[in-house]
Amino acid sequence: MRETEDSKYIQQHLANERTYLAWIRTALAIMGIGFLIVNVHFSTGASVGGQSDQLVEMIGILSVVIGLVAIVFSTVHYVRKKKQINDQTFTSSLHLVWLISALMLVMAGLFFAYFYLY
Repeated sequence: MRETEDSKYIQQHLANERTYLAWIRTALAIMGIGFLIVNVHFSTGASVGGQSDQLVEMIGILSVVIGLVAIVFSTVHYVRKKKQINDQTFTSSLHLVWLISALMLVMAGLFFAYFYLY
């Protein structure tokens, strides 16, 4: 059996994969929360039209967008880190963390606006 480039750094690659899968789970949870809020709003009769419906729709759309952004960026991040591990040029990157954090703060603001106003 021949040794591959990846096999030199097995633990690092496995950690990279675990991190990637954690980002995927987080993205799915974010999308699920958005669907839950929208479902609860429209299923409980809280829907009276107007601004509350628009706000809930924005929360639902934003949660899906944040989830998709997290999936795309985490996949790109995973592939870059894999190459960096093999090349021994690993550098940590905070762009994905800052982006998702900023988008989550916007979504949290919408949640508070919804619960405060309605």
